[in-house]
Amino acid sequence: MLDVAKAASVSVATVSAVINGSAPVSPELRSRIEEAIQVIGYKRNAIARSLKLGTTRTVGLMVADITNPFFTDVVAVIQDVLHRAGYAVMLCCNDEDVGMQDEQIELLIDRSVDGLIIAPAGDDETLKRILASANLPTVLIDRLCDGIDTDAVVLDNRRAVQDATAYMLGLGHRRIGYISGSLETSTGRERLAGYEAALEAAKLPYEEDLVRIGNFREKDAYKATMQLLTSAERPTAIFSANNLMVIGVMKAIRDIGLKCPEDVSVASFDDFPWADVFQPHLTTIAQPVQAIGEQAAQLILDRLSGKSPATPRRLVLQGRLMIRESCRPISLTPRAIA
Repeated sequence: MLDVAKAASVSVATVSAVINGSAPVSPELRSRIEEAIQVIGYKRNAIARSLKLGTTRTVGLMVADITNPFFTDVVAVIQDVLHRAGYAVMLCCNDEDVGMQDEQIELLIDRSVDGLIIAPAGDDETLKRILASANLPTVLIDRLCDGIDTDAVVLDNRRAVQDATAYMLGLGHRRIGYISGSLETSTGRERLAGYEAALEAAKLPYEEDLVRIGNFREKDAYKATMQLLTSAERPTAIFSANNLMVIGVMKAIRDIGLKCPEDVSVASFDDFPWADVFQPHLTTIAQPVQAIGEQAAQLILDRLSGKSPATPRRLVLQGRLMIRESCRPISLTPRAIA
């Protein structure tokens, strides 16, 4: 910085004001300093700057599964909003593992991030203690965590699944299989509750043998679907609680010699780019990904700027049922497995 000051014939304080935006500088002086910076090739020391200003202009972002298109899309939106606000993003993935989650949150805190945006892997006492000790601005996305009272952007999961299940019931299906995500997560529990609520509204019993846990994973969902399809009385329709699991569902239907929707109707939580490229085109619940990312980023920016109210804000968004070709009215005579 001293070399820049000498080259521009100004004080070090004036150079600092231009680089850090800490004080007004005349256009003529700013132009001279910027030219000197270009000539000398000066690059500011981010670590030194963060120590001086008490901020790294970095937000830690942790998602549950980076291979899931829902999370990658949300990450892209959050990064775009924060970049325009002058913040960088440090990204981690907990891979649906609470142990890894705790390690990564501590890593982000050690890197002196200014705030955190988290999609938690599940209820986690250690995470609660870490966040309480760090006392950083925090926003939860997609999932809530018992005992963590902070800003959040989530979907009305129960209502979305209840509507999708009601749609399948309206097509005459009475044995609807359900491939659930992990019940250690709020999304897993809420979506299953929506399925149960739709059955109750239709005055149908909840049958445990129609529910299998797929853990939000393709392979687990494949095994769970095989169990359903080889049962004594197989379901005529299957709902998958996320987009990765529906891939496992469709593979199982194909491998066992059945067809969708001729033999088994299928619907899934999460819309994704290839849902209308699948054959048949998949009926899905679309999440407002753009709104989730934008509002999560804005919540953390408001906290960082001191604009947020003392009481945490919880934004609950609505999903949209995208009816395509993978569900049809029930067949009265189900085809036997070859």
